Amino acid sequence: MAQTTQSAAFSSTAVARTKVGNKSPEGYSRHWEQNGEALPDDEDARNTRKQKYEELVNDYYDAATDLYLESWGPSFHMARYPRGPENKEKATARHEHYLAHMMSLRPGMRVLDVGCGVGGPAKELAAFAGCQVVGLNNNGYQVRKATDMAEAEGMEKVVEFVKGDFMDIPFSDAEFDAAFALEATVHAPSLQDVYAQVYRVLRPGSVFGVFEWVLTDKFISGDPAHEATRSGIERGNGIPSLQTKSVACAAMEKAGFELLVTEDLGEKQDQIPWWYPISGDVKHAQGFKDWLLVIRNTPWGRVGVKIIVRILETVRVAPKGTLKMTEEFITAADALIDGGKRGIFTPMFLMVGRKPDA
Repeated sequence: MAQTTQSAAFSSTAVARTKVGNKSPEGYSRHWEQNGEALPDDEDARNTRKQKYEELVNDYYDAATDLYLESWGPSFHMARYPRGPENKEKATARHEHYLAHMMSLRPGMRVLDVGCGVGGPAKELAAFAGCQVVGLNNNGYQVRKATDMAEAEGMEKVVEFVKGDFMDIPFSDAEFDAAFALEATVHAPSLQDVYAQVYRVLRPGSVFGVFEWVLTDKFISGDPAHEATRSGIERGNGIPSLQTKSVACAAMEKAGFELLVTEDLGEKQDQIPWWYPISGDVKHAQGFKDWLLVIRNTPWGRVGVKIIVRILETVRVAPKGTLKMTEEFITAADALIDGGKRGIFTPMFLMVGRKPDA
C-alpha cells in the first residue's frame, strides 16, 4: 500500500503490539520536520526522501502496521463501492478480483505480489485464481506478520513471503508468470526503475497489473491548494514523491511493457466514493465492524481517539510518538478525501502491461 493511511483509530491492544513488535512511531516525523518545525516541502525535499526511501517507508510501516490491521484489515488498499452501501470487506475482495480478472490470472501460475503488505491480497488472489503467490516486502515486521497469518489460515502452501527491496528484486530473470502491485509501488523512488525490476523477473508474454496512486490531469502544479493536498497525502502515507498519470504510463512503457489497459477506477460514477470509509459518513456503514471504522473518523470520533492515545502515552502503554502518528493519519485522511473530491488524486489508476514475447 500502497500500502496506505486508512484510519485514524486503533485499540490499546494494537498500540501495545506496536510498542512490543516495532520501533517507536516517533522516528517517522524526522523525515518531515526538525525541532518541531516543518521542513520545506519542495522538489529538493522529495529528492531527499527518494534517496532515503527505505528508511522513510520502513519507519512508516513499523509504526502503522498493527494499527492498520486493527482498524482496516489485512488488505491495505482502497476499494470502489459501485453497488452503494456495502460491507467494506466484500468491496475490498471485489477490487482484488477485478485486478485478477484484468490480468487473466489462472491456476498453475506463479505470481509475484510486489509490495505485499501483510499478505491480504496475496491470499485472496491465490484463493480466487488458484495460483501460487510470492509476496515481496522490504519491511521485516510485515513479512513475519504475513507469514504467521498465512500459516494460521492454512495457506502456507499457496502463498509465501520474502523480504527484499522491489528496487532490486531478489529473484532470477524470467521467473514469474505474472506480477501485481496493489497501491504499493507509490513508495518507490522511481516508478520506471521499480517497473523495470518487475519486467526483468517476468517471463516473455507475461503481464503486470498495478493499482497506482497518482495525481490526475486535474492537478495543477504550483496551485497552493493542490500542492497542499499532495504534500498531505505524501506525508501521511510514507510516500517519497507522488507522480502523475502521465509519468506512470511513461514509466511502464520505458520499462519495456506494452500497455494493454489504463483505467482510472476513481473516475467511475459510483453511488458511494472510494473515500467514504475515512470520511466519517456513518450512514453508509454496513455492519458493526464498518460502523466502528467509520465512526472513528467523525470529528468527535477523532477527538476521542486522540484523548485515548494521549492517556495511553501518559501511562506508557503506548510508545512515545503514537499521538503524533495518529495526527499524521488524520492529516492523510483529510488530504486523501480532499484529493478525491477535487478529482486531483486517485488511489486506483489501473495499468496492465505485457512483456513482449521473446
